[in-house]
Amino acid sequence: MSDRIKEYYDRSVRYEWKRVVQDAYHRLEFETTVRFLKKYLPKKGLILDAGGGPGRYSIEFAKRGYDVVLLDLAPANLEFAKKQIKKAKVQNRVKGIVAGSIVDLSMFPSNMFDAVVCLGGPLSHVEGKGKRDKALSELVRVAKKNAPIFVNVFSRIGVIMGAPRYFSHEIAITKHFKELVERGEDYMWRQKYYAHFFMPEELEEFFAGKEVKVIETVGLEGISSRFKEEINRLARNQKAWKNWLAAHYRLCTHPAVVATSEHVLVICRKI
Repeated sequence: MSDRIKEYYDRSVRYEWKRVVQDAYHRLEFETTVRFLKKYLPKKGLILDAGGGPGRYSIEFAKRGYDVVLLDLAPANLEFAKKQIKKAKVQNRVKGIVAGSIVDLSMFPSNMFDAVVCLGGPLSHVEGKGKRDKALSELVRVAKKNAPIFVNVFSRIGVIMGAPRYFSHEIAITKHFKELVERGEDYMWRQKYYAHFFMPEELEEFFAGKEVKVIETVGLEGISSRFKEEINRLARNQKAWKNWLAAHYRLCTHPAVVATSEHVLVICRKI
């Protein structure tokens, strides 16, 4: 399945580069992530951007004075990232652009990075609980003691809530929809690729027993989840948008909001 995901992202480089900045709704994922990165990242150091795609976050880290290693499964993402990094004139801060999977980070020694990020949902594309456990263990292994680790995954309740509006035809496919509801397994993601969607209690269990302490869990789209058209209209009203963003940031860590968000960011620290 990893080959099919790699092929998908090889074909979707420009979309993925623009995805989190294309409109007000999608910027919520990016800007909320950056807000919590600023809160928990050390003041300086070397960051692993694992599954970092075309380099959107790597460039953001480099602009803020961090050293970065970008790792991704899709060669086209890495080639595109090289061009964007050069265009942004931050190549001196990017210490490596590496092809690889988050399931196997053996090219890096243990305790190498001052922070590790896995953003945009790469962990949700790892098929099988055993492999997802291994991927998380690898992300933890390469982090230094006390280093923050940021993991973004897809939410099961969030995707099910969006089903009647965005892919209602799939609800009638009984076996598929049952697998999604009961197990979070989606073999029709983007029509023919794989994704796993997490329940809140599943996430708690997933991080339990690893060498980490969960600090905070964030609903990245939060109270805006699955209201893309309405949110983009609201953003045109400057005062209303300011008030809505204040509510978003106040509520985005509430358990009910986290559970129903489209993307969930788990922030933990290696112990």
